[in-house]
Amino acid sequence: MSKRISVISAAAAAAALLTTGCGGTDATASDDRPVVLTTFTVLADIAATVAGEHLRVESITKPGAEVHGYEPTPEDVAKAAEADLVVDNGLGLEAWFERFVAEVDAPHVVVSDGVEPVAIAEDAYAGKPNPHAWMSPLNVRTYVDNLVEAFSGLAPEHAAAFRANGERYRGELRRVHDDLVAALAVLPPDKRALVTCEGAFSYLARDAGLTERYLWAVNAEQQATPRRVADVIEFVRANAVPAVFCESTVSDAPMRQVVAATGAAFGGVLYVDSLSTADGPVPTYLELLRHDARTIAGALTRGAG
Repeated sequence: MSKRISVISAAAAAAALLTTGCGGTDATASDDRPVVLTTFTVLADIAATVAGEHLRVESITKPGAEVHGYEPTPEDVAKAAEADLVVDNGLGLEAWFERFVAEVDAPHVVVSDGVEPVAIAEDAYAGKPNPHAWMSPLNVRTYVDNLVEAFSGLAPEHAAAFRANGERYRGELRRVHDDLVAALAVLPPDKRALVTCEGAFSYLARDAGLTERYLWAVNAEQQATPRRVADVIEFVRANAVPAVFCESTVSDAPMRQVVAATGAAFGGVLYVDSLSTADGPVPTYLELLRHDARTIAGALTRGAG
């Protein structure tokens, strides 16, 4: 028995014990649709929209979880071993993913293939591609095309449905992009600065004509250095930025230091790396984009007024 097979077998046994203890496997056991396993909840929602009723889409991470430094569990390995397709974002987002897929045989698709990356401009990650390409709904049209192709290969009898779902979703993505740009277009030229904890908004800022500043480039870094906090404080003061923001999956304590030092308002929580639960503020990817646009535009226009 190979090392990889033994790892999968042990993981499957552990997962079986876990699921048996929970007593909640009857529904999935009777579901014989091909299984698509995504790395995080945002991708799961996008994939499920394209798949419709024809595939079962699951996420490795749960709502509210941080994806950058995720540590796969034995249960995750077991799920991937049984999946018919594994979907990841790429662009260096899932730092753990290469090691994860080395332990399983499931095919996978990188949904960002074909997206023109924006390089990280500052910090230790300068020059590397910013992984948060889904924060532009225009980019996600490429994600959709890649998913339609992958799903059509997985379940060719449903290829026409995947194409139709993809075309409808591309139209929705275009409308959300237009709404996002319109919501942020009300900002006066001197208030078009977006200051956040993580540098996750480069694609959104590009689409909407905003200047981006952040405390750290990607959440894998976790903590803002004193130098970065000082640099952001200086930027906020120099540009009279009325409000600053932080993301849902990290502590806002460093950004609160910026608020205390500058008098800028804390504009609210933005969502990037995870959806909320179904009863939360961003249960879908499209709602995530709408929420962020409303939060950014609302806080910056109130300050500009």
